[in-house]
Amino acid sequence: MAALGEAAARWAPGLWRRAARAAAAFGGCRFASGSQNPPTFGLLLDIDGVLVRGHQVIPAAREAFRRLVDSQGQLRVPVVFVTNAGNILQCSKAQELSALLGFQARVSAPTPWKLGSEGDRGIDGLVLCLSQPLPRNEFPAIEGVLLLGEPVRWETSLQLIMDVLLSDGNPGTGLATAPYPHLPVLASNTDLLWMAEAKMPRFGHGTFLLCLEAIYRKVTGRELCYAGLMGKPSLLTYQYAEGLLARQAARRGWAAPIRSLYAVGDNPMSDIYGANLFHQHLQTRREGAARSCASILVCTGVYGPRAPGPAAPSPGGEGPPFHGHRDLGFSPGLLQAAHVVSDVHEAVRLVLGREGWAL
Repeated sequence: MAALGEAAARWAPGLWRRAARAAAAFGGCRFASGSQNPPTFGLLLDIDGVLVRGHQVIPAAREAFRRLVDSQGQLRVPVVFVTNAGNILQCSKAQELSALLGFQARVSAPTPWKLGSEGDRGIDGLVLCLSQPLPRNEFPAIEGVLLLGEPVRWETSLQLIMDVLLSDGNPGTGLATAPYPHLPVLASNTDLLWMAEAKMPRFGHGTFLLCLEAIYRKVTGRELCYAGLMGKPSLLTYQYAEGLLARQAARRGWAAPIRSLYAVGDNPMSDIYGANLFHQHLQTRREGAARSCASILVCTGVYGPRAPGPAAPSPGGEGPPFHGHRDLGFSPGLLQAAHVVSDVHEAVRLVLGREGWAL
């Protein structure tokens, strides 16, 4: 699954903000008025495998939004779309979702994000930014590599990244010895698999990273190091999404804080693992309004009753294969969803029922 953005060489500060935003979320629309009490809960919805498969809407998604949207086309509860995908600009994805689901989606404002701590090697100049399509121009000296999503031509992109890393950002010159530590590398998506129109899951950006890591290790004898990993299941993604929900509530003028979050996804390793990890975080932190994040797994995407191989832990059985990134700590219990439902419509019914809202 690609992370949001276009391939380009841009000034680094803007790209870090774009990566944090792309790997995180974008928000809903205006909110409905009426006699219903202001909601104290919010929805974090994945897109691919939950609402759409490729460019085709999942029918249950339309049913779900008939419950979430009032007669004026306004959302009844705060909703944030949380996706690792980035093969399309946010504004274009918002327009697509608006047409498919019958309400006006809006793009979130960017969020600043600072890489590393004081004293770390910073990125002040140009970075190599790879997604779709691949740029074909000559590059000046490059200060880092930002990986937004798997490109169309993997072999060309893998070669270009290796050229940049082995030349310390000057692929036109070359070096006798590969520098180590190498230039900073930031990845905004670690999904091994994702779901499109095809019956079988597709290779995601995590698979592309796996190839890059193997090539770098084979060529240099060293491990590729990341300056940062973002996107689900990272806490940064969910912290940003929580902030978007709070801003939606503030725009509406609701005094009651958003206490309960419900994260709906189709991928146990990114959606469910990340939601459960964030729930653990909420149990220990002292600041912030949210108190819980319940994970809800749907069967319309990567996970399904007939999915190849174990995608979620089976009670008393062997654990599933680890589909996460090598640098992520792995706790098998975090793959267990709080709820498993057939589709997003059933997920919305579950949430509204638990919160005592009219179905």
